[in-house]
Amino acid sequence: MTLGEYDASLGIEGFCGVDEAGRGPLAGDVYAAAVILDPSRPIDGLNDSKKLTEKKREALFPIIKEQALAWSIGIATVEEIESYNILGATFLAMRRAVDGLSVKPSMALVDGNRNPGLSVPTRLLVKGDATSASVAAASILAKVARDHYMLELDRAYPEYQFARHKGYGTKLHYEMLEAYGESPVHRHSFLKSFYRARGTTPPTSGQRGEQLAAGYLTGQGCEILARNWHASGGELDLIAREGEYLLFVEVKTRGPNRLGSPAEAVDAGKQRRIVETAERYLAENPLPLQPRFDVIEIYLDENGNFLRAGWIRNAFDAV
Repeated sequence: MTLGEYDASLGIEGFCGVDEAGRGPLAGDVYAAAVILDPSRPIDGLNDSKKLTEKKREALFPIIKEQALAWSIGIATVEEIESYNILGATFLAMRRAVDGLSVKPSMALVDGNRNPGLSVPTRLLVKGDATSASVAAASILAKVARDHYMLELDRAYPEYQFARHKGYGTKLHYEMLEAYGESPVHRHSFLKSFYRARGTTPPTSGQRGEQLAAGYLTGQGCEILARNWHASGGELDLIAREGEYLLFVEVKTRGPNRLGSPAEAVDAGKQRRIVETAERYLAENPLPLQPRFDVIEIYLDENGNFLRAGWIRNAFDAV
């Protein structure tokens, strides 16, 4: 029985197939898609997205969107993954996909054996993406849409090479984590086994804040030149380039139980030490750039997950 024949055998009109992509990676959002196929416009080549080449998936992506009666893609963010766990976030993405359809489906055929709590009658189908044309179409949309998103992250955070591994736990990805630490788009809770395998403890909140600040600046188009640059009597958390400016960046991190702005901890004495250390850096590394002293504020939740960042430019004007 072909995938299309399976759908026809259900004897149900107007149902949608639902599938997800990105449950396993160490970084990035999780995606889901819902598709209502048009029986009068069958699509050749539908199959489990994992069984198709990237070229074939990319070719089918616009065809599915053009020929389906309705389609929708739902997303759950890294923050939602950390808040609700990956299963809960995946179900959230599925609900958003189904609720986003321009045509209300009569039923949802969902890949897997766990009910995501959709707003329409639901039937579960293990290996549905290799059994049903509708679920296969959803798996392709979810997979390709997420791959495109990971290419965007690759441009924002080039040092992690997301285009090559799509956020999965490959040898290359682990090497990049070793070199650069976590970025704002990494799933912090997914990295516990990474730290155990290294025989090390996870970074302290301060260390994590510096990692996240570096990733944040990279995502804003800056080039990181140095981290934790030491000189007698001082240290510079981050040194970065933004256009014609050379940034000396102090990173301050706050958890949920600490009062006040992180930048308040950079008092006049601390500012003077940073300026003196920056002068030593410039003496050793003369660059044709305009120096600037910035503060990056990193806010974490009670589990150490990234909430937001604040960037204070020219923070030391009074020094």
